[in-house]
Amino acid sequence: METTPKVVRSDEEWRTLLNPAEYQVLRKAGTERAFTGEYTDTKTKGVYECRACGAELFRSDAKFESHCGWPSFFTPLAGEAVVLREDVSMGMRRVEVVCATCHSHLGHVFEGEGYPTPTDQRYCINSISLKLVPAE
Repeated sequence: METTPKVVRSDEEWRTLLNPAEYQVLRKAGTERAFTGEYTDTKTKGVYECRACGAELFRSDAKFESHCGWPSFFTPLAGEAVVLREDVSMGMRRVEVVCATCHSHLGHVFEGEGYPTPTDQRYCINSISLKLVPAE
Protein backbone atom coordinates (compact mmCIF):
# COMPACT_ATOMS: atom_id res chain seq x y z
CA MET A 1 0.00 0.00 0.00
CA GLU A 2 1.59 3.26 -1.13
CA THR A 3 1.13 6.28 1.10
CA THR A 4 1.53 9.97 0.36
CA PRO A 5 4.69 11.50 1.86
CA LYS A 6 4.17 14.10 4.61
CA VAL A 7 7.23 16.06 3.45
CA VAL A 8 7.08 17.01 -0.24
CA ARG A 9 9.77 19.09 -1.94
CA SER A 10 10.63 19.85 -5.53
CA ASP A 11 13.64 18.21 -7.13
CA GLU A 12 15.44 21.55 -7.00
CA GLU A 13 14.74 21.90 -3.26
CA TRP A 14 16.12 18.39 -2.61
CA ARG A 15 19.25 19.24 -4.62
CA THR A 16 19.75 22.34 -2.45
CA LEU A 17 19.25 20.47 0.84
CA LEU A 18 21.37 17.40 0.03
CA ASN A 19 24.93 17.09 -1.21
CA PRO A 20 25.35 15.26 -4.56
CA ALA A 21 26.10 11.86 -2.98
CA GLU A 22 23.14 12.13 -0.58
CA TYR A 23 20.86 13.21 -3.42
CA GLN A 24 21.94 10.26 -5.60
CA VAL A 25 21.08 7.71 -2.91
CA LEU A 26 18.10 9.33 -1.18
CA ARG A 27 16.26 10.75 -4.18
CA LYS A 28 17.50 8.60 -7.10
CA ALA A 29 17.64 5.23 -5.26
CA GLY A 30 21.38 4.89 -5.63
CA THR A 31 23.60 2.73 -3.42
CA GLU A 32 26.79 3.68 -1.64
CA ARG A 33 29.71 1.28 -2.07
CA ALA A 34 29.87 -1.57 0.44
CA PHE A 35 32.02 -1.06 3.55
CA THR A 36 32.40 2.70 2.93
CA GLY A 37 29.51 4.17 4.94
CA GLU A 38 30.05 5.96 8.24
CA TYR A 39 27.61 3.74 10.19
CA THR A 40 28.57 0.29 8.88
CA ASP A 41 30.49 -0.64 12.05
CA THR A 42 29.14 1.97 14.49
CA LYS A 43 28.17 0.70 17.94
CA THR A 44 27.03 4.08 19.31
CA LYS A 45 23.67 3.95 21.12
CA GLY A 46 20.98 6.23 19.74
CA VAL A 47 18.33 6.75 17.09
CA TYR A 48 18.94 6.77 13.35
CA GLU A 49 17.00 9.47 11.53
CA CYS A 50 16.34 10.03 7.83
CA ARG A 51 19.11 12.32 6.57
CA ALA A 52 16.65 14.03 4.21
CA CYS A 53 13.81 14.92 6.60
CA GLY A 54 14.86 14.01 10.15
CA ALA A 55 12.16 11.38 10.76
CA GLU A 56 13.14 8.72 13.30
CA LEU A 57 13.65 5.38 11.53
CA PHE A 58 15.73 2.84 13.49
CA ARG A 59 17.16 2.39 17.01
CA SER A 60 20.69 1.24 17.65
CA ASP A 61 19.39 -1.72 19.70
CA ALA A 62 17.89 -3.15 16.47
CA LYS A 63 21.25 -2.89 14.63
CA PHE A 64 23.25 -6.07 14.15
CA GLU A 65 26.42 -7.32 12.49
CA SER A 66 25.52 -8.83 9.11
CA HIS A 67 28.95 -8.32 7.50
CA CYS A 68 27.22 -7.24 4.27
CA GLY A 69 28.92 -3.84 3.99
CA TRP A 70 25.98 -1.66 5.06
CA PRO A 71 24.30 -1.02 8.41
CA SER A 72 21.74 -3.73 9.12
CA PHE A 73 18.68 -3.57 11.37
CA PHE A 74 16.18 -6.31 12.19
CA THR A 75 13.23 -3.92 12.49
CA PRO A 76 12.38 -0.24 11.97
CA LEU A 77 11.60 2.00 14.94
CA ALA A 78 7.87 1.57 14.37
CA GLY A 79 5.83 -0.04 11.63
CA GLU A 80 4.91 3.37 10.25
CA ALA A 81 8.51 4.65 10.05
CA VAL A 82 9.20 3.10 6.65
CA VAL A 83 7.30 2.11 3.52
CA LEU A 84 8.12 -1.08 1.64
CA ARG A 85 7.66 -1.32 -2.10
CA GLU A 86 8.57 -3.72 -4.86
CA ASP A 87 11.81 -3.03 -6.70
CA VAL A 88 12.47 -4.91 -9.94
CA SER A 89 15.56 -2.93 -10.97
CA MET A 90 18.96 -4.56 -11.39
CA GLY A 91 17.39 -7.64 -13.00
CA MET A 92 16.03 -9.03 -9.72
CA ARG A 93 13.02 -8.72 -7.44
CA ARG A 94 13.74 -6.95 -4.14
CA VAL A 95 11.83 -4.99 -1.52
CA GLU A 96 12.85 -1.34 -1.33
CA VAL A 97 12.73 0.52 1.99
CA VAL A 98 11.81 4.22 1.86
CA CYS A 99 11.23 6.79 4.59
CA ALA A 100 7.48 7.01 5.29
CA THR A 101 7.75 10.76 5.91
CA CYS A 102 9.51 11.93 2.72
CA HIS A 103 9.78 8.75 0.58
CA SER A 104 13.55 8.99 0.33
CA HIS A 105 15.32 5.75 -0.59
CA LEU A 106 16.98 4.04 2.38
CA GLY A 107 17.92 0.59 1.11
CA HIS A 108 16.29 -2.86 0.91
CA VAL A 109 14.89 -5.47 3.28
CA PHE A 110 15.65 -9.20 2.99
CA GLU A 111 14.08 -12.19 4.76
CA GLY A 112 15.00 -15.76 5.47
CA GLU A 113 18.77 -15.35 5.48
CA GLY A 114 19.21 -17.14 8.81
CA TYR A 115 20.53 -14.30 10.96
CA PRO A 116 19.83 -14.90 14.67
CA THR A 117 17.49 -11.92 15.04
CA PRO A 118 13.93 -11.74 16.40
CA THR A 119 12.40 -11.02 12.97
CA ASP A 120 14.61 -12.97 10.51
CA GLN A 121 14.72 -9.74 8.49
CA ARG A 122 17.71 -7.63 7.44
CA TYR A 123 17.00 -4.00 6.68
CA CYS A 124 20.13 -3.25 4.65
CA ILE A 125 20.35 0.55 4.80
CA ASN A 126 22.75 3.02 3.19
CA SER A 127 24.69 4.96 5.85
CA ILE A 128 24.34 8.10 3.73
CA SER A 129 20.55 7.84 4.10
CA LEU A 130 20.84 8.06 7.88
CA LYS A 131 21.90 10.46 10.61
CA LEU A 132 22.69 8.99 14.05
CA VAL A 133 21.50 11.00 17.04
CA PRO A 134 23.47 9.58 20.00
CA ALA A 135 21.60 8.74 23.21
CA GLU A 136 22.30 11.09 26.09
